[in-house]
Amino acid sequence: MPRVKRGVLRIKKRKALRQKAKGFRGRNKNLIRMARPTVTKAGKQAFAGRRVRKQEMRQLWQIRINAAARLHGLTYSKLMAGLKKNKIDIDRKILAQLANEQPKIFTAIIEAAKK
Repeated sequence: MPRVKRGVLRIKKRKALRQKAKGFRGRNKNLIRMARPTVTKAGKQAFAGRRVRKQEMRQLWQIRINAAARLHGLTYSKLMAGLKKNKIDIDRKILAQLANEQPKIFTAIIEAAKK
């Protein structure tokens, strides 16, 4: 049985790793020994960052909704409680967009939440 020669696979793996390390500074983009852990760490941080971005967007929507609600004499928590009580199911992203782009519709939602 012939021995397994891995030259082609090794070159492919290293090429893929260098492609992922593109844009890194210094030896981290050239040397495999340094690129491998750097790429791994970047992947972990990117994974975590996608979750953080979702959290930050939700916080931004809450701030925008609160600011718009306070113009109508309501706080964020009272607005959300009123919407839930009246079974108005609109998510925060849409509410923030309405507050910014369609103030008349947002005012109507506020009035419905006040009842």
